[in-house]
Amino acid sequence: MSECLETIYSKRFAGSEALRDQVWRVLTGDFFQRWVKEDAAVLDLGAGYCEFINNIRAARKYALDLNPSTAAKAATGIIVLTQDVGKPWALPSASLDVVFTSNFFEHLPSKQALQHCMTEALRILRPGGRLLALGPNIRFCADVYWDFFDHHLPLSDRSLTEGLEITGFHTEKVIEKFLPFTMKGKQPPSPALVRAYLKLPWAWTLWGKQFFVVARKP
Repeated sequence: MSECLETIYSKRFAGSEALRDQVWRVLTGDFFQRWVKEDAAVLDLGAGYCEFINNIRAARKYALDLNPSTAAKAATGIIVLTQDVGKPWALPSASLDVVFTSNFFEHLPSKQALQHCMTEALRILRPGGRLLALGPNIRFCADVYWDFFDHHLPLSDRSLTEGLEITGFHTEKVIEKFLPFTMKGKQPPSPALVRAYLKLPWAWTLWGKQFFVVARKP
């Protein structure tokens, strides 16, 4: 399974890694950083090539992914946990301030696997800690959602929010249309274009195909 993940990522993102990192530098600095204090302990769940965790400013940073390439992509100082997310996570209870995940939940094989991830996130977060979840919203991208070989679990902002609340989270913010569906293509968008897009919420309603959900542990 880990070898399959490595192959999929290398083929999908070959040649675009540097530009994707620049785009994520904008996304973290101009948007996601507001939910992450610089003295926080943060986990990037399904970290992939570590674009988020490498760029977010935080005191302690963890990356969890089964993909063996994740360790090679992680910046110095990031603790990489190479494991199956379906097993208990190798992190103490109530030890983190933020769990972030981007375009990961749709790769899980079932709602049971998603429930496990939400339960583990709730366990490792301190009271008041937050889960930040970004992913394709099936309500707005059903025509292209299945174009990716490793997509298994269709989710919407509504179904994810319901699942989080059933698990014990309190929903703080839901953006049903945020980023476009994917950066995959001939060329990812330029950092300047992404920065401008983030400043224009009305544009999100036109081109946004991904949800963004913020949920807090009581």
